[in-house]
Amino acid sequence: MKKLIFATVMLSLMLAACTQQSEKNEQDMNTTLQLTQEWDKTFPKSDKVDHKKVTFKNRYGIELAADMYTPKGATGKLAAIAVSGPFGAVKEQSSGLYAQHMAERGFLTIAFDPSFTGESGGEPRRMASPDINTEDFLAAVDFLSVQDNVDPERIGIIGICGFGGMAVNAAALDPRIKATVAATMYDMSKVNVEGYFKSEDTKEQRMDKRRAIATQRTEDYKAGTYKRAGGVVDPLPEDAPFFVKDYYDYYKTKRGYHERSGNSTDGWNVTGCQSFMNQPLLAWAHEIENPVLLIHGEKAHSRYFSEYAFEKMTGVKVEGVSKTVGNKELLIIPGAVHTDLYDDLNGRIPYDKMEQFFKDNLK
Repeated sequence: MKKLIFATVMLSLMLAACTQQSEKNEQDMNTTLQLTQEWDKTFPKSDKVDHKKVTFKNRYGIELAADMYTPKGATGKLAAIAVSGPFGAVKEQSSGLYAQHMAERGFLTIAFDPSFTGESGGEPRRMASPDINTEDFLAAVDFLSVQDNVDPERIGIIGICGFGGMAVNAAALDPRIKATVAATMYDMSKVNVEGYFKSEDTKEQRMDKRRAIATQRTEDYKAGTYKRAGGVVDPLPEDAPFFVKDYYDYYKTKRGYHERSGNSTDGWNVTGCQSFMNQPLLAWAHEIENPVLLIHGEKAHSRYFSEYAFEKMTGVKVEGVSKTVGNKELLIIPGAVHTDLYDDLNGRIPYDKMEQFFKDNLK
């Protein structure tokens, strides 16, 4: 009799577990997001990987859209990498390119749109947050950790441009992230606080920015809409500085234009980056225990952000040279400008180096 009761209880538990898993799978499929099913990337589709759309939620309940790339014919549990960035871009641009390339090299990868952008959820659109956008990376790790074909002990991340800073912040928060790459990194807190090259680095200048944003918040509330700051300037002024021309050459041409990219179209909300001014992204970078690889172009206007991040992590100041201290590395790509690390136009993205870095550290 006792054996019969025990068997009945176990059967009930198994049926309940199967029902719960079935319900979970059904919920995963019932996304509320509008996902484009055709291939609409700025780069060609590889025949070496399988591709599909996936979704997952962060801890704020925002549903994120991602492209998953899996090596064709892969078996067993794989090392996995989550990719996002640049700041104001979408997964159909640089992050998808990186993800596809790394999948060709044996990793399961996802390239995701951050909250409030692209195909991901979040209202109002075109907002940014050092907390929520860092959380987006952690949510991607959550998602990858429970995939049947992923080893949860072998997960890394790649952040490009402004999401390089978010990736470093995520690595400082979450030891599940076993290896981090930040490519052509921006520290969005630093640039919002002090401007480019400390051109707005006084108390008075910061107060002027705070007042301007506060005034815009009132105007937005009255209007019931959010004013956009505009994407990359178009048409391009003849006297535009090189880094603006560099961005234009990517975001406003066939090379990198995408209709869902804020940088290609009308940009962020004017108030979108307000919270970065009081929340330093790299405050705890010195406590990251796992490996970090920072990659930057020698001639990139933004190179100093990676140098600053390297100094924050290691205490070692560098300028214009590659350097390794412990498990932290700064790799300077000779002759490369900022957007050379956005795509393969000039063949300067060091995929071989990234492959070896992840294979060495996701094992």
